[in-house]
Amino acid sequence: MECRKNSTGFMGFLFMIALSLMTTLAQAEPQDIEFVDLEGKNVNLSDFRGQWVIVNIWATWCPPCIKEMPDLTFFHEKYKDDGAIVLGVNYENIAVEKINNFTEELMITFPIVRFKDIDLNANKTPFGPLRGLPSTYMVAPSGHIVAGRAGLVDQELLESFIKEYEAKNPQ
Repeated sequence: MECRKNSTGFMGFLFMIALSLMTTLAQAEPQDIEFVDLEGKNVNLSDFRGQWVIVNIWATWCPPCIKEMPDLTFFHEKYKDDGAIVLGVNYENIAVEKINNFTEELMITFPIVRFKDIDLNANKTPFGPLRGLPSTYMVAPSGHIVAGRAGLVDQELLESFIKEYEAKNPQ
């Protein structure tokens, strides 16, 4: 019994550390970032204004990216009609068919896009330098980028961040 209590406390401690690793980003004005979907149509970050947007940058060859895909899909399915979506950004120069096969195989239901006019070799994104894959950015309903993180995220971390942010920043 004592072991379980300590284990639960330790897991809670680890969760709080993970949550604190979401770097808070201060931004004066909302940024509008341009993407292209897999059909070649333009998509703008501002298209999603009024809801949380979880921008997840990933690649098909990245094991941690693959590992977090189910949690991102569960989060998207749970909140897509209730104020939050996931927007997956493929960060590699591969054929659209390969991306489609990958997303079908992993049963990914959130929209997949690519950055418009970005040199992938420069390791830069409109969010700043790419520090690793996966990288996830939290965009508040106002359009402000409020947090970013290199490394794995899960549904619980995303939900907790949004809840905590909204408690500290009531609309």
